[in-house]
Amino acid sequence: MTPPAAGPVLTSPAAPAGSGGFPRTGVRREASVPAEIRGAGRDDVALLVAGRREGELRPLRFPELAAVLRPGDALVVNNSATVPAALDAAGSDGRAWRLHISGRLPGDLWAVEPRVPAGPTSAAALDSEPGPRLDLPGGHRAHLLERAWDSRRLWIAKLSLPVGTVAGYLDRHGQPIRYSYVSRPWPIQAYQSVFSLCPGSAEMPSAARPFTTGAVTALVSSGIEVVPVTLHTGVSSLEAGEAPYPEWVEVSLGAADRINRVKAAGGRVVAVGTTVVRAIESAADRAGRLHPWRGWTDLVIGAARDVAVVDGLLTGWHEPESTHLGMLEAIGGAELVARSYRAAMDAGYLWHEFGDVHLILP
Repeated sequence: MTPPAAGPVLTSPAAPAGSGGFPRTGVRREASVPAEIRGAGRDDVALLVAGRREGELRPLRFPELAAVLRPGDALVVNNSATVPAALDAAGSDGRAWRLHISGRLPGDLWAVEPRVPAGPTSAAALDSEPGPRLDLPGGHRAHLLERAWDSRRLWIAKLSLPVGTVAGYLDRHGQPIRYSYVSRPWPIQAYQSVFSLCPGSAEMPSAARPFTTGAVTALVSSGIEVVPVTLHTGVSSLEAGEAPYPEWVEVSLGAADRINRVKAAGGRVVAVGTTVVRAIESAADRAGRLHPWRGWTDLVIGAARDVAVVDGLLTGWHEPESTHLGMLEAIGGAELVARSYRAAMDAGYLWHEFGDVHLILP
C-alpha cells in the first residue's frame, strides 16, 4: 500500500477525552514490510502533525519534518542499536519454544520472554510454565528463576553462556524479534536507524527509522539540534494494562547540557520515540533541568507523572490499549491524541515499526 499523501488539515470529529475515545473498530493497516521495500526509501512514510495549541491535524510526508520544526529546536534521538534477540529453544520435555532476550539485569541475570512458536513467528505464552530450563542453540541453556515484576510473560533467567559473550552469541544464533504482522524475515540492518551506535535493544527504537543521513544534514543545516541519548529497549509486546518495566538509560553530560541550553533559549525539545521521553525525563529534576545520569529507570509517564522537559514527540502508531498512550496524552492531551488516532485510522496510516509516524507539537 502507498502511504497517504499530504493533504489539507484533517477535520475528524472530536472524540471523548481519555483512552476510551480511541477507535476500537475500523480498518487498521499493519506495516508488513519496510518502507524502502514498499516505497521509494526509508523516509517514504506518512507524517501526521498534531498541534496542541491550534488543535489541528496536518497530514504531511516525513521529508517535510524540517518545515514544521523551528531553528533552535532540538530533536533528541535514541542511539541504541537493535540486537538479534530471538532464539529457538526447547524445554526439558522437548517442547519447542522461542526465547526473546529482553535485556540485561544486575547480577549477570537477564529478563527473557518464553514464547510459543506460531508458524514463522511466535505467540505470547501467558501464565504458561515452560519449566526451569530451556535448551538453546550451541548446547547452551537458559535457567528460568522466577517471574519478573509480577509479569505474566517475563522471567528472570541465568544464561549458561561464557562470560562476556552474549552479544556475540546472539549475533551467531539469534534473529530479530518479529511479530505476526511482519510478512517475512528481514536482516538485522532493517531494524536499525541512522542513529544506531550502541548495541543493546531487544527491539528497534522505531520512531527514528525514517531518518536518513540526508534528512539529518538538512535538519542540522536548518538550525535544529540533533542530540543522542541511550535507552536499551526490552520486548515491547506488553499486554493490556501491563506497565513498562525497568530499562537501562544513559544521558551524557554533553547531551544534558545541550538540551538545557535549548530549553533556556526558548527552543522546543522534541523526543524521537517514547524511549527518549523515558530516558530524558528520568534524568530531569523537579525544576525540569537535565543532569547526566545512567542507570535503570522504572519511570512511567502518564496521569500520575507529567513531563518536565519534553515539549513534543515524534512516534509511531501504538496499540490503543498500550500504556504508551498515557505518555502521548501527557504530552499532547487526551482529546488531541484521540482525534489523531481516529484520523490515522480513517486515512489508512500504517502501524508498527515499519509504519508511518505521528508528531505531537505544543
